[in-house]
Amino acid sequence: MPRYAIGVDYGTESGRVMLASLDTGEEAAWQVVRYPNGVLDERLPDGTPLGPDWALQDPRDYERVLEEGIPAVLRTAGVTPDQIVGIGTDFTACTMLPTLADGTPLCQVPAFAGQPHAWVKLWKHHAAQPEADRIEQVNAETKGAALRHHNGRFSSEWFFAKLLETLNHAPQVYRAADRFIEAGDWIVWRMTGAERRNECAAGYKGMWVKGSGFPAPAFFAALHPDLADVTAKLASDYYPLGSKAGGLTPEMAARLGLNPGTPVAVGHIDAHAGVPACGVVEPGSLVMIMGTSLCHMLMANEGPVVEGVAGVVQDGIVPGYWGYEAGQAAVGDLYAWFFRAFGVAPDAVTGEALKIPPGASGLVALDWWNGNRSVLMNAGLSGALMGATLATTPAEIYRALVEATAFGTLTVIRAFEKHGIPIERLIACGGLAEKSPLVMQIFADVTNRQIALPRSLQASGLGAAMHGAVAGGVFASIAQAANAMAGLQSRGYQPSAQAHAVYQRVYEEYLLLHDYFGRGANDAMRRLRALSAQCRG
Repeated sequence: MPRYAIGVDYGTESGRVMLASLDTGEEAAWQVVRYPNGVLDERLPDGTPLGPDWALQDPRDYERVLEEGIPAVLRTAGVTPDQIVGIGTDFTACTMLPTLADGTPLCQVPAFAGQPHAWVKLWKHHAAQPEADRIEQVNAETKGAALRHHNGRFSSEWFFAKLLETLNHAPQVYRAADRFIEAGDWIVWRMTGAERRNECAAGYKGMWVKGSGFPAPAFFAALHPDLADVTAKLASDYYPLGSKAGGLTPEMAARLGLNPGTPVAVGHIDAHAGVPACGVVEPGSLVMIMGTSLCHMLMANEGPVVEGVAGVVQDGIVPGYWGYEAGQAAVGDLYAWFFRAFGVAPDAVTGEALKIPPGASGLVALDWWNGNRSVLMNAGLSGALMGATLATTPAEIYRALVEATAFGTLTVIRAFEKHGIPIERLIACGGLAEKSPLVMQIFADVTNRQIALPRSLQASGLGAAMHGAVAGGVFASIAQAANAMAGLQSRGYQPSAQAHAVYQRVYEEYLLLHDYFGRGANDAMRRLRALSAQCRG
């Protein structure tokens, strides 16, 4: 009897459920379930307004993905519950929420339904930048021990910035919450009835270190006196990737059309789950997970600190290696903004952009429409476009934005190489890798590297399914699962030497602007954001 694993990939706008064959890794069925409430960035469902840089979600939408998506893929493929060996999930991170002791989201408690801090704070919720700055300050004052794996930097996207923001602005929510938890761990809790948090998210987003745990209570007390016992709202045990969190509860199994006790893997970060699905289980390859944002995933035998990475975590991607995560906070989101703001059809403007030779537009942009994640790690930065004239066309601007995102990736590559971590090849997956030859060719030309494509461009979902298969006992390790289920396509993208020569010159201009606005020479972007917030009241 053929066997299958289910992978559930929770993204920014939707969840995607994959049914994967354990024999070939092929996708037997896919189902995309859009979140009915989407991203809450202006107001709550009851009309409560949100401030600038907010991004919330409704946890009920995450359950709908399971309830609609899993039965759909079973029907499509004609697969029975007895053929499912395990379920794996991956999630955006840090996406976190406060709950009661039994896992009930605080936003579902009537008294807190109209309180924004009681809802899920999505990864791209950036309103906690002051709290991130405070964490960096206290870390420096305490000799940098808490952020030793993050080069002394902390992002507003991460766990404790969002938690401290809640305490600062809604102390009643903080006090009422028995738990603050990654959404990726919460959905596993919901499925199994067991709170089993994963090492990956804790390490990259929560200052947790394998072998020593969280920073000392004195560090948290220095952030805020009420945080001295914050670990009581977390968990004491964290579990390695691929381990079994538990089995489906009878109630959840009935909702999903599966057998009670079906193994469920501990949670995982979406980008990290995609790495073994690209066939990468050892150092040397940079995997680019290309969607609304872009995550750069890399492994090494040792773990030196690299500027601007979102952390280096032991066993954080594949057991046995140090895993690095860097990233860009707006890539697909930036392109979508352009299409929406200029009112142009993607196909039409892409066709025009393809005709423009490198350097011909005279434009260079900074790709910080959603702040800078790597290497500057500053959500307070914003985008810029230089060189525009009355003759500039929408296609030229679009191409400049794509080039800027490629320059951002090249800056990340150079940071790794500066610290002696080699990158022999690039592998790209995700929606952009699948749908945009223009984007992929520009990335190849800018970085001067061949870009390979995995067999499944929706690699995060396949990676989640692979972890479900490991949790179900079919494979002894994620490397073994990757050898059986992953692979690369024969097609890919080759860099053009001529285009790269031009892009080297444009990149020099990008770096000048990057350092001028990003490293403190001119804080105009921060001042403008502060003025905007003041004028909005």
